[in-house]
Amino acid sequence: MTLHNKIQIISYPDSLGKNLQELHYVLNRYFSKAVGGVHILPFYPSSADRGFAPISYYDVDPAFGTWEDLEIINDDYNLIFDFMVNHISRQSKYFIDFLENGQTSEFADMFLSFSKLNSDGHIRKEDLEKVYTRKPRPPFQEIQRPDGSMETIWCTFDFEQIDVDIKSHKTKELFRDFLIFLSRKKPLFIRMDAIAYTTVEIGTNCFFLEPEIWDTLEMLNGFVSPFGVSILPEVHAHYSYQLKLAEKGYWVYDFSLPMLVLHTLYHHSNKRLLHWLKICPRRQITTLDTHDGIGVVDVEDLMTPEEIEKTINGLYEKGSTVKPIYSSSEYQNLDVYQVNCTYYSALEKNDDAYIAARTIQFFTPGIPQVYYVGLLAGENDIALVEETKNGRDINRHSYHLDEIHDEIRKPVVQRLIKLMEFRNHYPAFDGDLTIEDSPENQLILTYSFGKYSCTATIDLVDYSTEIRYFEEKTNKIISFIA
Repeated sequence: MTLHNKIQIISYPDSLGKNLQELHYVLNRYFSKAVGGVHILPFYPSSADRGFAPISYYDVDPAFGTWEDLEIINDDYNLIFDFMVNHISRQSKYFIDFLENGQTSEFADMFLSFSKLNSDGHIRKEDLEKVYTRKPRPPFQEIQRPDGSMETIWCTFDFEQIDVDIKSHKTKELFRDFLIFLSRKKPLFIRMDAIAYTTVEIGTNCFFLEPEIWDTLEMLNGFVSPFGVSILPEVHAHYSYQLKLAEKGYWVYDFSLPMLVLHTLYHHSNKRLLHWLKICPRRQITTLDTHDGIGVVDVEDLMTPEEIEKTINGLYEKGSTVKPIYSSSEYQNLDVYQVNCTYYSALEKNDDAYIAARTIQFFTPGIPQVYYVGLLAGENDIALVEETKNGRDINRHSYHLDEIHDEIRKPVVQRLIKLMEFRNHYPAFDGDLTIEDSPENQLILTYSFGKYSCTATIDLVDYSTEIRYFEEKTNKIISFIA
């Protein structure tokens, strides 16, 4: 598989159309020149969290389509699949067998009972308080077996997402089989979701423990690399984790960019962003929006606590219809380090500011990903959030085909598509970034590759964006307003 230096889309299998077939139709009809790849969020049978509680990896949920549908999409676009490394569904046959048969189950060793984590079966409160978790709840749950007996097991996220022991021979065997199966479907990447939570050791923060994490990554990479597939570790935390991963040669995510760009545009200052552009990994996937909220923890030490607080407050002041309550436990948002809002709404639905933000993303080193709601400059879906009482649904509107046909006509979407097509096809983006000298309220970013060169000049006060590039056909410098 060949990695195309082109923009990728992030979408649920039923969000741009009702299934995989319609997703493919939408990509081909409206975005064939603007998109080179698609990260299709979990399409497996799942019991919770919109696909992130997988029952098995051998099947495509029939509501979305079939493996053949994915193979046909793969003919036109690079694909990214998800693999949930630290947990599996409560409804999986593996956990059900363990629930029914306890320690006599052939899958018992897969799961992290307290009796396995500590010799006396108890974990002290002070040790549990050390555990790094974005959920304001203890990282365990009590299960009751059919015979009435109780057992406490490790559970980092949701009731339906049961943690597995990555060190267990049974887990390794099962994951090997899963990943070989998925790799033979020829995705470009398999994203290792929640990889940092696989290192569970009582007395520590149980998060990205070294050297264990490197052994796990090497093992997982060994399962997929014979098929030309790469792993993409997903770690939402301090930016230094991305630098560590990059030093080891792994592709990483730029989860710091969303908050840095908001800070840059809200406060008309390029200082924090320019520092990051100079030190950020080059082999990275860049994001402004994802199926989760806008990350806060990722920019710690890239922005001061005062700047972070000011930017969050600015988001609630400027962001269209977004309220702090939508990022609270009252709306099922248990992740205390994210803010729920679409990126377009976060920028006051200001078309120029939005195009400026996307230009910054597309000129940041790495492969850009655009979330499907952001692709259509989607606004906060308050009706859905109030219906489900799930804060993250504010940025999870599902578009039917007629709706997409209308949304695509919006001027801001047409401007975005034009910008995406330029980013995908102009050769200079295969070269290197130069950060030009500029006043604090301006950004000037240049990519050069051989005879090709393009420069984006972004005014951080009025958000106007001009792009100048060398056109080979006329041997002239061409400019356009994005």
